[in-house]
Amino acid sequence: MVERCRICDQPATTTLGSYRFCQRHYDRALGQRGSLWRADLASLLLLVAFVAVVYALDSALKPDLSDAALVVVGIVVAFVPAAVWLAFFWRRDRLEPEPAGMVLSVAVLGALVAAAIGRPIVEDLFDLASWIDRGGLATQLLGMILVTGIVQMTLVYLVVRLSVYRSAEFDEWTDGILYGTAAGLGYATWLNVDFVVASGGAELGLAAIRVALTALVLGSLGGLMGYFLGHDRLEVRPVWYVPAGVALVAILDGVFWYLRTSFSGGFVGLAPTWVGFILAAALAVVVTWFLATAVRRELARAVGSAAPPAPSGGPA
Repeated sequence: MVERCRICDQPATTTLGSYRFCQRHYDRALGQRGSLWRADLASLLLLVAFVAVVYALDSALKPDLSDAALVVVGIVVAFVPAAVWLAFFWRRDRLEPEPAGMVLSVAVLGALVAAAIGRPIVEDLFDLASWIDRGGLATQLLGMILVTGIVQMTLVYLVVRLSVYRSAEFDEWTDGILYGTAAGLGYATWLNVDFVVASGGAELGLAAIRVALTALVLGSLGGLMGYFLGHDRLEVRPVWYVPAGVALVAILDGVFWYLRTSFSGGFVGLAPTWVGFILAAALAVVVTWFLATAVRRELARAVGSAAPPAPSGGPA
């Protein structure tokens, strides 16, 4: 019986891990999407510049805007991080094309899931804000991890797993990182829009910081979650592998929000909003570095251990 490619229905010629692939998808699976890392780093740098410029202009000009105008401007600001990342990725992705509609649809789905499921669970079902500050440090940390972290990262995982995971376009290890980042940014965009509307239009400088840090955290952790999904898609992994990955990013998510709350009084002369932004930027840099390094090592290992193609005319 002719074995079929893991991704498409063509006869398989090569083994990667325990899965069989046709030559095209084997080559794709071992591809390194360098544009992804460049888009992530370029987006981070531009977001830092964006926050600095908006904060400086807001402090210097102190624009006298109506509440309605603040809400409108704040909503526009809320879309900036996702727009910046998508713009950089699509610009860099011309030689390694990914369907733009699929990437955008995953981001939109992430936002819809945040609005329809994530926010009601965290704010209505668990009513986190009403009790998280009443307990000690252990209660706050566990609350952030078990409610905020688990809910957010599980939903980001489900967005990718139930939408594009089985698509024939999901054929590279780094595709999981790409789609996970898109889902995380979509989720963050809804949280930012909700924050702006609920606050009646926050000060533009503070809103820019809040928007950027939320996008950095959920986008980078969404990419880390996608790293585990990419492995699961292209290599046989233990049944606990992906759940362990989701648990890891949920813990990191909860710990971040716990630390941000813990520094609510500021730190070494920095305002709490800036402390949160610096923590988020540091997390994004560390995660991006880890992913780029880990993927390179995994690809080198896979190339060294991959089975050679079957001889012409021999069994597939």
